[in-house]
Amino acid sequence: GAAMAGILAWFWNERFWLPHNVTWADLQSTEEAAFPQAEDLYLAFPLAFCIFMIRLLFERFIAKPCALGLKVQANGPQKAQPNAILEKVFTAITKHPDEKRLEGLSKQLDWDVRSIQRWFRQRRNQEKPSTLTKFCETLSFTYINHIQLYCPKWCVQTFFFSFLSQTPWLWNTRQCWNGYPYQPLMPDLHYYYIVELSFYWSLMFSQFIDIKRKDFGIMFTHHILAVTLLSFSYVTNLIRVGTLMLCLHDASDIVLEAAKMANYCKCQKLSDLLFVTFAIVFIVSRLGIYPLCLELCSYTGVTVISPLPRQRQLLACAHTLSRYTHVHAHRQDIDVRFFS
Repeated sequence: GAAMAGILAWFWNERFWLPHNVTWADLQSTEEAAFPQAEDLYLAFPLAFCIFMIRLLFERFIAKPCALGLKVQANGPQKAQPNAILEKVFTAITKHPDEKRLEGLSKQLDWDVRSIQRWFRQRRNQEKPSTLTKFCETLSFTYINHIQLYCPKWCVQTFFFSFLSQTPWLWNTRQCWNGYPYQPLMPDLHYYYIVELSFYWSLMFSQFIDIKRKDFGIMFTHHILAVTLLSFSYVTNLIRVGTLMLCLHDASDIVLEAAKMANYCKCQKLSDLLFVTFAIVFIVSRLGIYPLCLELCSYTGVTVISPLPRQRQLLACAHTLSRYTHVHAHRQDIDVRFFS
């Protein structure tokens, strides 16, 4: 008890997280103004479960009929003929037998080496999802991530400018720090943050039951970083900066998902056009505007609040790692998902 209290007091040190002469008590909600509270983050867990369930229902009752209507291939790769000995080697020893093992199996089964190689190739392909399964997962991801998050009542502009269109800090980053940290929490920002956090929590846990990808590790790391950034920027009331980062971060994803669905439907020209559009949007928003906006927010923060709390450097490092993992994830996404 006492040890844990000491650790928490050390971790939430006000001199690290907040500007000088500001305490956590100063950021408690009152009747006059509401501020972000750490306990608000617990709302994300039941909402993450709801998002996950909505996604499962959407895949089954909406995405699959859409895929079949678009004549997306429902059959998976050709299955390998049943063989207990080869199956035991495949599951317990190796999925890629070397020449020595192939020769041993050839003698044991009285098969030629080429037939055994073909069996292992078919068995490996058998574990890959069908085009129908990939289409349904992609469509459900696009629906949950973009349609649900970008179509609330205040969403009157196109996607990544939607809810920020009415805020003063969209074009003037100095407004991100005006009055910081005593910036009242707007209900729309609270909703947006909690839903985004819920989405990343649902993604983090659904990875373990989704189609296993080669980019599993790097995407899991990215989701952890995203949850960390969202949580700490919310608690320290850096929400205005956070909303700019979120919109730039999400801008290109919907185009890539649309390109993959067009590819699964064998609409190659549309797929190529969307892929080129994705590349342009990704380079401009994620590799250009995103880091520039982050640096500009940091610079204006120094001019308005000096010195800034030291957690700014920590969050900037996390943003850099998040951007790095997302670049690598999209590179693998293009190789593994789009062209596979």
